[in-house]
Amino acid sequence: MAKVNGVNLFCHDTVSGDQTILCLHGRWGRGETWTDLMSRYRDRYRIIAPDQRGHGLSDKPIARYAGEDMATDAYELVRQLGCAPVIVVGHSMGARIGAYLTALYPQVVRAFALLDCGAVGSAARSEIPPEQIPPIDELTRDWHTPYPTYDAALQDLQQRLRATGVRYFLDSLYETVDGYDFLFSRYSIAAIKEYAQDWCHLLPQIQCPVLFVRAAESWALAREEADKMKPLIKDCTYLEVSNSDHMVYADNPAEFYPPFDRFLQRLNDG
Repeated sequence: MAKVNGVNLFCHDTVSGDQTILCLHGRWGRGETWTDLMSRYRDRYRIIAPDQRGHGLSDKPIARYAGEDMATDAYELVRQLGCAPVIVVGHSMGARIGAYLTALYPQVVRAFALLDCGAVGSAARSEIPPEQIPPIDELTRDWHTPYPTYDAALQDLQQRLRATGVRYFLDSLYETVDGYDFLFSRYSIAAIKEYAQDWCHLLPQIQCPVLFVRAAESWALAREEADKMKPLIKDCTYLEVSNSDHMVYADNPAEFYPPFDRFLQRLNDG
């Protein structure tokens, strides 16, 4: 557990390794979602995978959840752990946070893997005070939580999501006296959406090598949007992963990891 930017963050940390990969999960997720990546690279890299604010075992404050706020969490975590410069791997919301981290704090980022996240959004961030945001997550508002049993939770998730999505949400499932519920905060999910804004302006500011990965069947990033983002990134390697609608590293690891390996090797060769 590390206290950064006024927030306690729970972190998975393999500790050893001369180079560090910082893994930033998406909304509703946890650092736990990077277990496969950690097992693949822990013999060569130090892997740090925090539960970001509002998720997992980390604090869930009534506060701003804008991109720069969560990027500052990551920046202070990297500084506190003394592991800069890091290779940032961000998925979905984590990619947005990674872009802010890379653009605002370039001194702590060596390279950036941007996984299936669009940059187009609201032109201006909402000015609603944090305490006025309703704690309602539109995705899970009609899910029957707390579930009476683990099997009931599993059955419901299997009806709603593909296999990798089920695994993603099961990583955040925990038992309470009332049944099984999720570790993420509904307020935090709502606040992240409320404070999200367009971050296309960050892309030209990113000077380090970028691996930009889109799921071929993505519901989060249209190919047309990806085509507009690519030219804005100075040093961009682009990849589409087939048989994936968002979770590129989990839906099709056989297609994702070889190019990721080559990206890492390029950094080492350079």
